[in-house]
Amino acid sequence: MNALRGPSMQDDAALARLEDWFAARGWAPASFQRAAWSRFRAGESGLIHAPTGSGKTLAAWGGPVLAALARGGASPRRGPRPLRAIWITPLRALAADTHGALQSLADGVGLGWKILRRTGDSGSGERARLARGEADALVTTPESLSLLLSYADAPERFSALEAVIVDEWHELLGSKRGVLLELALSHLRAQRAGSAAALRVWGVSATLGNLPQALAVLMGPRGGGALVHAETPRAVVVDSLLPPDTLRFPWAGHLGLVQLPQVLDAIGRVRSTLLFTNTRAQAELWHQALAAVWTDDPATLALHHGSLDRALRTQVEDGLRAGTLRCVVATSSLDLGVDFAAVDQVVQVGSPKGVARLLQRAGRSRHRPGEASRVLCVPTHNLELVEIAAARRALATGRLESRVPLVSCLDVLAQHVATLASGAGIDAAQALREARDTHAFRELSDADWQATLQLVEQGGATLGAYPDFRKVVRAPDGRLTIASRAAALRQRLSVGTIVSDGQVAVRWLQGGALGHVEESFVARLSPGDRFLFAGRTLELVRMKDLTAYVRSARGKPGGVPRWMGGKMPLSTELAAATQALLAEHDPPEPEMRLARPMLDAQARLSRVPSAADLLVEIVAARDGEHLFVFPFAGRLAHEGLAALLAFRLARDAPASFSFAVNDYGLVVGGRRLPTLDASRLRRLLSPDDLAADLGGSLNLAELARRQFREVARVAGLVFQGLPGRSKSMRQLTASSTLLYDVLAEHEPGHVLLRQARDEVLRGQLEVARLEAALRDAQARTLRLERPERLTPFGFPLWAESIRGQLSSEDWQDRVRRMAERLEAAT
Repeated sequence: MNALRGPSMQDDAALARLEDWFAARGWAPASFQRAAWSRFRAGESGLIHAPTGSGKTLAAWGGPVLAALARGGASPRRGPRPLRAIWITPLRALAADTHGALQSLADGVGLGWKILRRTGDSGSGERARLARGEADALVTTPESLSLLLSYADAPERFSALEAVIVDEWHELLGSKRGVLLELALSHLRAQRAGSAAALRVWGVSATLGNLPQALAVLMGPRGGGALVHAETPRAVVVDSLLPPDTLRFPWAGHLGLVQLPQVLDAIGRVRSTLLFTNTRAQAELWHQALAAVWTDDPATLALHHGSLDRALRTQVEDGLRAGTLRCVVATSSLDLGVDFAAVDQVVQVGSPKGVARLLQRAGRSRHRPGEASRVLCVPTHNLELVEIAAARRALATGRLESRVPLVSCLDVLAQHVATLASGAGIDAAQALREARDTHAFRELSDADWQATLQLVEQGGATLGAYPDFRKVVRAPDGRLTIASRAAALRQRLSVGTIVSDGQVAVRWLQGGALGHVEESFVARLSPGDRFLFAGRTLELVRMKDLTAYVRSARGKPGGVPRWMGGKMPLSTELAAATQALLAEHDPPEPEMRLARPMLDAQARLSRVPSAADLLVEIVAARDGEHLFVFPFAGRLAHEGLAALLAFRLARDAPASFSFAVNDYGLVVGGRRLPTLDASRLRRLLSPDDLAADLGGSLNLAELARRQFREVARVAGLVFQGLPGRSKSMRQLTASSTLLYDVLAEHEPGHVLLRQARDEVLRGQLEVARLEAALRDAQARTLRLERPERLTPFGFPLWAESIRGQLSSEDWQDRVRRMAERLEAAT
């Protein structure tokens, strides 16, 4: 232990005080915590990888605390003090809990630090104290950190900064928020470059499959940094709530709420439960179903998701912390960070669609060092039985998904440059050096840099005549400054990269806030229509100024809001684990025994898909002929592949084809398919001419036009409006569409047009995964089957293909009748 204590008596005394704080709570520092503290005190940066609930927050925070204690500890009671540390949280909802944990340790060792919060939820008093410099440490978000950089006092504010800690780094890695943070960190490092000690940057993560790359992105191209691992992975127990009987011909969601009695029984056996769903709409429906049969005090059942008002979410979090809630139905809004040691059980409704997500959610239960996590999975259809069994195996072998970092997001770079120009200003050459000192822009070309400068100076070559696009001024000496106070205000109001569909506030007639739903949903409602939101049946009274005023209603709701990004695709790791499990002859998992009748029926009618083979089925039915392909590449890649197949089929034999997809495969159907054999199918599934054929199969120009709205908003070409006077989604879409059309005609090489197209291919279509699936198809043995009727794997795809042709009730009736006929025939 002495080797970890550092070279000085002050270091020894500081460590002793921290150890005493642990001992007073009946704890002892773990080896990985000591290792992180030691490396921090040695001046190193790094990444801490430890399971949820193992004490990784203390591992990261102990370093700055020890350094301050060794330096002499307490700051002056009143007045300005140097800002020493910043804690970055990915969610502002976590700021209060994180602040409490950090302040508790600082106070417990007698440090006397004042820790403030700066997020979108911060009050005017806390913002004023920060402006007066009354903070030793700050808890903030990537967006709020960028906002602080937009003020002229930023160089002085951060002049004494010693450490930045990025919590839940895996949640930022692979997103534009992560790129924005990379740029901010590079700027802060550069500001400290002339100091005696370099800025120390530490990341914290629980669920990452590409740790070396995650560390490299956090450190930047200069490299370095230490990986600190928890010694022993936290045990995770994955159980399944097995349905009493299963269908051999499943469709999405056919089990779902059928298992409500068993779920209610599982909730009743423990003191507290977190019930996770994969979408906000699903959370609303499960909360409604549980409320209808809830026999305890109604106040002990709650709902939590990101579209609810902050005050409602805080109330739920406080109830969980205090142990007054029996069950909370939640989405990913409770995946991260908040410490709920009182939660006994986690229930996951449906497949988690990813191994890391299941691990993260399981860690919410018994969130205490040394205790095993338990998660109870509730399959919503038979194929999810296989996914759950595969996820358990993948967890046991440590196979977690990677988060692929983004590169060359020029819209984010443009925003960052304008942010720095809004504050103290920055030399253009220095801004370029800082950008290239990030993973995201390490290969930034001179041409793209000049295009980015032109973008912030005048919107590009075409828009220079319009004053609204002249945000940044470049002086003859190369210094970049903001063009006007009005431009600075607009820039500060535009900081951030989170772009969603237009939001409409939902409020009671009396004025109380409930949350937000997307404008596209409310646009379909008329006064008097009812809908389910915030766990209540509501009636729309009127719409005014992007606010829906509602009152409580009785009876059945007319609909449930849908939000962007509702369906999560099956991850590559879980898809591979699922295929490997399907290839086994008689796996021992209870889920697989229950799925056996379905798999036996699949084998009799066709064959079971496997990783070695690519299964293709052609089925003739009364409604036409259907081509089924099962690459197991995930929903997004299958959408592109299905459109590609339909295009190539129609090009060879002109006809009209429709398609549908799920995570396992796709179906392309028409009145009559052309003659297909294995050789022709291989040509149809060739990766050759992929880009050109995708362009023909999809209206990429229209997809890019829609994506351009998000890119232009991040880059600052489209302004969402002043507070209280926000533009509607229709207005924003009109503005961005006009800009897109002007640039497409007069400046087709504009950097944001190129980026919009790239993001469609990379994000919406997952073209890299699609190309990999096509190459994989060429390497596999193609198994062409012509079953007499729909198979268990083909049936859910057929059901999806007719969903848009019928009302919800008619669709369910038709699918159920077809399933019954197939069951009887098989």
